[in-house]
Amino acid sequence: MITIKEKIAYGLGDTASNIIFQSVMMFLMLYYTDVMGLNPAVVGTMFLVVRIMDAITDPLMGTLADNTRTKHGQFRPYLLWLALPFAIISVLAFTVPDLPPSGKVVYAYVTYGLLMLAYTAINIPYCALAGVLSDNPKERVSIQSYRFVFGMLGGLIVAGLTLPLTEWLGQGDQAKGYQLAMLAMSTLGFVLFILCFFGTKERVASHEQHGFSKKLFVALIKNDQWRVLCGAALSLLTGQVLRLTLAVYYVKYFLQREDLVSLFITLGVLGSMIGCAVAEPLSRYFCKVKLYIGLQFTAAVICALSYFIGPQDVYLAFAAFIVWKFLTDTATPLLWAKMADTIDYGEVKSGIRTTGLVYSSIIFFIKLGIALGGALAGWFLAYFDYQNGVPQTDATLHGIVVTFTLVSSLGSFGVALIMLKYRLNNEKLDEIHQHLTLNKDTHALP
Repeated sequence: MITIKEKIAYGLGDTASNIIFQSVMMFLMLYYTDVMGLNPAVVGTMFLVVRIMDAITDPLMGTLADNTRTKHGQFRPYLLWLALPFAIISVLAFTVPDLPPSGKVVYAYVTYGLLMLAYTAINIPYCALAGVLSDNPKERVSIQSYRFVFGMLGGLIVAGLTLPLTEWLGQGDQAKGYQLAMLAMSTLGFVLFILCFFGTKERVASHEQHGFSKKLFVALIKNDQWRVLCGAALSLLTGQVLRLTLAVYYVKYFLQREDLVSLFITLGVLGSMIGCAVAEPLSRYFCKVKLYIGLQFTAAVICALSYFIGPQDVYLAFAAFIVWKFLTDTATPLLWAKMADTIDYGEVKSGIRTTGLVYSSIIFFIKLGIALGGALAGWFLAYFDYQNGVPQTDATLHGIVVTFTLVSSLGSFGVALIMLKYRLNNEKLDEIHQHLTLNKDTHALP
């Protein structure tokens, strides 16, 4: 039985991760277009191009973590080793260099690439750590619920403090303000990663060491439930990031309430935190698979119906966004608990436990979704002729609304359809868990 104290310590790691993750989703596009002055189409393309390297780095990092053996365990040491480099690179990514426009594009490519590489190196071991804290499927949902409540706390810090800190620290200089705000938040993230390292303990040991072998990847590919989660993660994050990236533009230009941007995003994160908190109790009374599909479908409907909200309906726009965030993030801990379940399922099928590789590969599709969502946001802004710092045309405003609502809703609709193929329900998981407990040397399910 894992103590509440340890669950909180694990959750603090996601607070640290989300300080960067949410900064990228909420503000990096705005920072590149409105502070660095980059073309949104160029930024969108950069988001996608940089993610190509994840096809190599993510599985390599997962396999490296699976083969790590230290006195502190397999995954925990990476929190200690990489917390400081991650913090430093985060500040560099939000620093405007004194360079010509072409030089700024190169600088953005390099620093964003390093930021995502550092995120890979620390976040994959952190995510895999959840799979070795406990082998109990119900405890895993609890662990993920704590994780995402505290993860959303990181999002709350970013949503509520980024713009006020930027204004206060910058004193009229946005570039300086963003840099100093990120310095403050990265320092906090460094401390939280260290607390996560010292407050957790690995319990589920992998008795096999895997090299970078074909056998390892074949075992992964044959895991059909892993493939379902990869597709769901890609669809989910593409839609979510597209919507979250455009949220600032939606409030600033369509609702014409730039003064409410921070409040809009902050209340959305509060909805997310409540959703993460109720995920565990809901999972006790409903099938996790059916619950997840229902939440995604309802979120998609809410998102699509938001198209009919007018610029004068500010309260209704707030309510729709908060409800959407509540629904999507009630589902989030359920998705991450399923990742650990697919590891058990894969071990039964192949006899090989690939904890790091499963997490790293699904995280690759998550980050690919982030890249696609960010890229689509940039491309749509450019297509609808968005111009920084000036009143937008009616066509541009309509394009922002269509993308923020109807296009974004396709992500959750896609997830609901993909997850119809997921079959690791509670009964199947009980069977798998009993098999792993009673038949340590036999891996094929009848």
